[in-house]
Amino acid sequence: MNADITDHPSILNSLDRVGARRTLQRAGLLEEPTGPLPTDTPEVAELLADEAFTTRLAELSRSLGRPAPEVRAEAAGYLREIGATHTGRAPKDWARFAHWLSRAHDLVVDPEQTRQLRALDRKQSLLFPFSHRSYLDGVTVPAAVSSNGITPAFVLAGANLDVFPFNHLLRRSGFVYVRRSTTDLPVYRFVLRAYIAQMIRNRRNLCWSIEGGRTRTGKLRPPTYGVLRYMIDALDTATGSQALIVPVSIVYEQLHEVQMMTDEARGISKRPEDLRWLWNFGRSQRERFGRVYLQFGEPLPLRERLAELRGDDRTQGRVVERIALETCRRINRATPVTTTAVVCLALLAADRALTLDEVLATVAPLARYIRDRGRPVAGAADLTDRATIRRTLDDLVRGGVLTSFDGGTETIWWIGPGRHLVAAFYRNTAVHMLVDRAIGELGLVAAMEDGENGLQAANRETLRLRELLKFDFFFPPRSEFAAEMAAELAIADPAQGDGFHDFTAADAKRWLTSIEPLVAHLVLRPFLDAYHVVADRLAAWEDDDEPFDESRFLGECLRVGRQWALQKQIASEESVSLELFKPALRLAKHRDLIRPGAPDTAKLRQAFLEEMRETVRRVSVIAQLAQRGRP
Repeated sequence: MNADITDHPSILNSLDRVGARRTLQRAGLLEEPTGPLPTDTPEVAELLADEAFTTRLAELSRSLGRPAPEVRAEAAGYLREIGATHTGRAPKDWARFAHWLSRAHDLVVDPEQTRQLRALDRKQSLLFPFSHRSYLDGVTVPAAVSSNGITPAFVLAGANLDVFPFNHLLRRSGFVYVRRSTTDLPVYRFVLRAYIAQMIRNRRNLCWSIEGGRTRTGKLRPPTYGVLRYMIDALDTATGSQALIVPVSIVYEQLHEVQMMTDEARGISKRPEDLRWLWNFGRSQRERFGRVYLQFGEPLPLRERLAELRGDDRTQGRVVERIALETCRRINRATPVTTTAVVCLALLAADRALTLDEVLATVAPLARYIRDRGRPVAGAADLTDRATIRRTLDDLVRGGVLTSFDGGTETIWWIGPGRHLVAAFYRNTAVHMLVDRAIGELGLVAAMEDGENGLQAANRETLRLRELLKFDFFFPPRSEFAAEMAAELAIADPAQGDGFHDFTAADAKRWLTSIEPLVAHLVLRPFLDAYHVVADRLAAWEDDDEPFDESRFLGECLRVGRQWALQKQIASEESVSLELFKPALRLAKHRDLIRPGAPDTAKLRQAFLEEMRETVRRVSVIAQLAQRGRP
């Protein structure tokens, strides 16, 4: 029976259509054809017919100690699982379904950016790593590409979205399903690397989430390196091929799924994606939720940048990491601040009900800062316009984030019960614009408190904070970081505009009591409070004779963090989040505070705890200055 079926590609294709072929193969009722079939996608057929691929596969089978035919059959199965194309009616059918799925938003794309990309598209593969705040991103990016005359992109999507019966449609619409966990699948990793290399040789355009999954906090997550590493390997083997990284920022005025994501960040189990989930997700998009802004960042010529990094002894062994971090910085630079973000920032800062005039008064200094630093604003909105802010407040009420009351002399707005994390998500979409400002403020606190050499104290503190927060934010190299700090100081005192000059503790105090806005307590406090919880639990951790149980440790951080929030030992429950604990734990690993039996572990953990206590104290100084309503 196996031979009869595998000799008839049309039967195999029919089994694929109903999602049955892989089930039959797992049950041992059907063998995997190891040669190219007429129904195979172009890259799959090319690889299965390629002698070099066959040779490398034979080498892999020998290294694994497995029979070559068995390994080749496994590889062929993985190739067909991964393989995608743009063919027949599928792209048009998917476009209609995608339009229904994303109907809650109006897509805004800069036509000048797409015009430039059309010219670049003729000569090389365009690689579109995108920020990932919604399931809709994988729909939005390829739609923005193909609808603007750029060669349709293939989407590297998580295999968790391989949902029957839409998976067959999506494969023929350019969706490449990639498994998340491949540690124990050496043949799969080999096949995925070869497939991506073949796509780049064929000058395909590709897009994928640089974060690997959706952010649960609103800000860009640390990048994953797997897909990018395969693309770099592909360029090394595909002589003459060119690829251009085009960073993509996607930011929404509002999203239906934010409450679900913030719940997941607090440890609530994620619901698995299936057909019922997809239908419910689509139905949730019935209510209009404003605009989605898609911006293309500054392109990065991959081959040229690789040559530069490989020629620099300081970056040896960290080339992929450097490319990923540079890509993330370019995504952040392209990400505009939305009116939603600044309104949520204002209400989170007040932590009480505000009138429209009070919201405008809170937003005004922030708007001036954004203008002075030349940061992009979504839709070129006027953040000081009364009608714009009022419309955003009302939209957030309709979205369930804010509550309003108009029964008194004026309408007032405040963050609804249980919605602080949702408001923080929207605020965090703009947090990258304010991190330098916040770090500069803490540098001035250090200068104010540490003696007469203010410049030296501020430099020391800002560099310490850069190292402390490097797993949460994307800082440029030290020379560029110093330039950013100089630009921040120049806003406080224009006399500092041509570079750093010596200043005193009195100067630092004068600047801190006069500049607006002060943001360190709004921007960094949630993250530093989470670091404080992690440092405290590490200092109290007693099972150092056993391998470190990360899951149990993070569970304890959630419980203690919840306690501290109720006791007001941390500013808010926003800090009680796995998404914030994990980078802190990564920092602890980097500092060798986790490894069992490491020398002076207890002493180093205590030093980390003291450092976090002092850092949080300095943030409280900024909060007190802001609360006093300085002259």
